[in-house]
Amino acid sequence: MEAFWMLVKYIVLGLLQGFTEPIPISSSGHLVIVRDLFDVGIDGLSFEIMVNFGSLIAVLVIYRKDIYRLVENGIRYITTRANDAKSDFQFILFLVIATIPTGIIGVLFEDYIESQLSGVAVVGVTLVITGAALWIIRNLRGRKNDGGITIKDAIIVGLAQSVALVPGISRSGATIVAAMLVGMKTETALRFSFLLYIPVSLGISVLSAGEMIGGDSDFSVVAIPAILAFAASIVATYYSLRWFMNIMARGNLKYFAYYCFAVGLLVIIFL
Repeated sequence: MEAFWMLVKYIVLGLLQGFTEPIPISSSGHLVIVRDLFDVGIDGLSFEIMVNFGSLIAVLVIYRKDIYRLVENGIRYITTRANDAKSDFQFILFLVIATIPTGIIGVLFEDYIESQLSGVAVVGVTLVITGAALWIIRNLRGRKNDGGITIKDAIIVGLAQSVALVPGISRSGATIVAAMLVGMKTETALRFSFLLYIPVSLGISVLSAGEMIGGDSDFSVVAIPAILAFAASIVATYYSLRWFMNIMARGNLKYFAYYCFAVGLLVIIFL
């Protein structure tokens, strides 16, 4: 029976992580709330790394055509300086630039964030902040496409992603809000946000892999539940992101703002 409940716990948390990762309601914040509310959690880094990698795979699948085009045109521009490939090369460059602030702030403040800003009370406040940010940009319709992004825009979006290191601040929400505030079109903001997720997620996976192998000596005991959680996160992220892309196209971000306000206030009042 204990093994059965372990299996259920891993799968449910994998689905939760996968479903909430792409949408602007903070996956990390929801995991904190669930752990506090139901006393359900999984110790060690193995689980978090695996479900995060599952979400990454889903994002790679959905944006595979964009990734292929960017890589192909990026290489073509470097080798031939073809004008029609310049905008894609610059897009890659801006993704790299936007990744730098997250890496620096993550290294400098990781311990402080984990020790001081990971409590459920903080999550309640940060969810309200996320809701307010989504509310501000709910009616924005920018004009910048992929070729209109500037270095300044990339830095601003990168700094916004850094803020999302705090649980309760949605990574997708923060980057999309910043992208739309600097004038990106909805589709461009969405693509930039999730392509930016790729290097960040890869970095987390690579840097944490050694710690996972060395730190969780009993990982073999939970190998099957962890693999199922990994699969659950892939499926949940894939369908959640597809759903979110349709919502973004219809301009219905206000519903996520309502949700963040409601959950954040409930957490502040009752937890």
